[in-house]
Amino acid sequence: MSDAMDVPTREIGAWLIDMDGVLVREEHPIDGAAAFLDALARRGTPFLVLTNNSTYTRRDLAARLATWGIEVAEDRIWTSALATATFLEHQRPKGTAYVIGEVGLTTAMYNAGYTQTGHDPDYVILGETRSYSFERITKAIRLIEGGARFIATNPDVTGPSSDGPLPATGSVAALISKATGVEPYFVGKPNPLMIRTALNNLDAHSEDTAMVGDRMDTDVVAGLEAGLHTVLVLSGMSDRAEAARYPYQPSRIVESVATLADELS
Repeated sequence: MSDAMDVPTREIGAWLIDMDGVLVREEHPIDGAAAFLDALARRGTPFLVLTNNSTYTRRDLAARLATWGIEVAEDRIWTSALATATFLEHQRPKGTAYVIGEVGLTTAMYNAGYTQTGHDPDYVILGETRSYSFERITKAIRLIEGGARFIATNPDVTGPSSDGPLPATGSVAALISKATGVEPYFVGKPNPLMIRTALNNLDAHSEDTAMVGDRMDTDVVAGLEAGLHTVLVLSGMSDRAEAARYPYQPSRIVESVATLADELS
């Protein structure tokens, strides 16, 4: 990576920071994560912690991060569930939806003014859950065939766990699509819509905002398409060799957020 592509961290006015692979990995904090966020807080630099996982509410995630020694206020967290609810609130205010997901998604939809129903809903919304029900998937298929629009919070086909990968929203969405012939609209990364909703939440501008992530195919491409400075960290999914094979490149590649924390200290 050419040094000419590097933009010093001091020139960044706001940060969007992926969670898994950047701040934590397999339920363990990554070295430098707490120091990086502390440095941003001391400087008063706006930031949001982003996750494609729609399972948890902001409060849940703040509590989970705190157990790993990473202190993040609830309003500094942005999830694909919140991005989905924000998107639908603007698309069809006070609509109806059949929701497959956990409390993070159902709470976001409720707060957006949506009524959750299995009777002729405007949308079927698929999110993350550890207990996908065959009965609920069947119901979703029949509702979509009946005319409900199909939305999914994120396209990730697997999610991490201490025992290995788990099937995630993208896998179940593929099953429903195969049964119905209807493709979902994915709101989460790599859709730059999630980045734009986060920027709006921060009242920040793309020109001086950085996206920090560990995946070329979600974090980096979403940041690039939204016009952000992009930083790939090597503490998660992508490595240098994999990154080099993509037709697009991040603005920077660093070992971990510890590098960014050192630059801000």
